[in-house]
Amino acid sequence: MTVTVIDTGPHQISRSVLVNAPVSELFAIVADPRRHRELDGSGTVRATVSGPPRLTEGATFSVNMKAYGLPYRITSRVTAFEEDRLIEWRHPVGHRWRWQFSPESTGCTRVSETFDYSRMGRIKATIRYYDLIRATKANAAGIEATLAQLQARYAPSEASTTNGAGAAPPV
Repeated sequence: MTVTVIDTGPHQISRSVLVNAPVSELFAIVADPRRHRELDGSGTVRATVSGPPRLTEGATFSVNMKAYGLPYRITSRVTAFEEDRLIEWRHPVGHRWRWQFSPESTGCTRVSETFDYSRMGRIKATIRYYDLIRATKANAAGIEATLAQLQARYAPSEASTTNGAGAAPPV
């Protein structure tokens, strides 16, 4: 399993992975905020979610979280949405989480996740806020764990690779 680092410039952390599943299936998980916990490799997303069952541009959703041992709740707003291609939401502090999907080959999808803190504002930039709270390292590790977990979830089983069957069903 390989998670690839994507150079997106300063103030963005981006990784991608090739997943043995169709775009529509993977997009459906991210488009449903109640399923975000299934994806979370960071261990911060909790089960309590409110908002629409399917995200659209402008939609808001709230998620219970826990980081550094502290529980909290955030409400994010979807800032970009292109069916089977892109979902991005803005965290209340100002950074954005972006998911991009692109078909690579029959049944496989390139999935990219980006933590974008480029719009942090002058004060946060001056004090290196996201580095100070260790969000850059923690989010890089969380993205890598999330994508590796997603790739493993859809990895062909040993039996399916020998008999030509498709991917193992999701757990």
